[in-house]
Amino acid sequence: MKILANDGISPSGKAKLEAAGFTVVTDTVAQDELEAAINNEGYIGLLVRSATKVRQPLIDACPNLKMIGRGGVGMDNIDVDYARSQGREVFNTPASSSLSVAEMVMTQLFTLARSVYDSNRQMPDNGVSEFKALKKKYGKGSELRGKTLGVIGFGRIGRAVASYALGAGMKVVAYDLYPSDAPIEWHIEGHGTIAIKPNMVSMDELLAQSDFITLHVPKQDGGTAVLGADELAKCKDGVMMVNTARGGSIDEDALIAALDSGKVACAALDVFENEPTPREDLMKHPKLSLTPHIGAATLEAQDRIGLELADKIISITAVANS
Repeated sequence: MKILANDGISPSGKAKLEAAGFTVVTDTVAQDELEAAINNEGYIGLLVRSATKVRQPLIDACPNLKMIGRGGVGMDNIDVDYARSQGREVFNTPASSSLSVAEMVMTQLFTLARSVYDSNRQMPDNGVSEFKALKKKYGKGSELRGKTLGVIGFGRIGRAVASYALGAGMKVVAYDLYPSDAPIEWHIEGHGTIAIKPNMVSMDELLAQSDFITLHVPKQDGGTAVLGADELAKCKDGVMMVNTARGGSIDEDALIAALDSGKVACAALDVFENEPTPREDLMKHPKLSLTPHIGAATLEAQDRIGLELADKIISITAVANS
């Protein structure tokens, strides 16, 4: 029973699979060589993150591939419905990375509010000669407490972000295509968990009310951005934004225009349209805080993801062999 973890798997996940009798290979195979590798090596399972694509031609060409696992949440790099229609098991790990992504969002909210992203660029080159000027420039930050955070997409990650934001004293409004009154669970170490009813609003209400906006949804059906020029125009002047969801959830051209006009004061991007080669004007924009798609990349999250993938593979195999 051979598994190809083409985008890697945590040591704990690999060890658990091997203890259950699987052979786990973590060598990365180039996209155009996957078909040959899967068929020649007899892999029954393929594990991916966001880099490897599993489309219909690959699924059709690899009849012995029984399982396709996505370490993480979004599965837009896999033709999920088609694979399942062909009897393949397709699964992801939606709960494992929620806290890590939520902490990245909070990191960026503080970074944007206090201009840390730009200060870190300027201090190495100009901190000695222009210390007083930089102190004045960055001495007009704002606190998160009392500000309104709009959460677009209120699944596991959106709810985790809301919990952290409430802990920081923020007001939280949320929008989701399928709104739910399920409570936000706010855990206070040593004091238990408090359940808080979410404040669900329409998209237009969220855009009008929010001082900060964080996205946790992919592009809309048809490939259009969730926030384009029309949506950005409805936001508060000087709004700050974070996107850790998917490249293109915010229209990149519209975002640059809004940053240049001051409509959006600044933004943080962890995801990009053309990964792994994002556009150069985004990389160099002075009002952007940038990270290379590392929202879920903590040691703790990777460990949870690997173990969850292993559990699902072991369970699927046990059912198939029963």
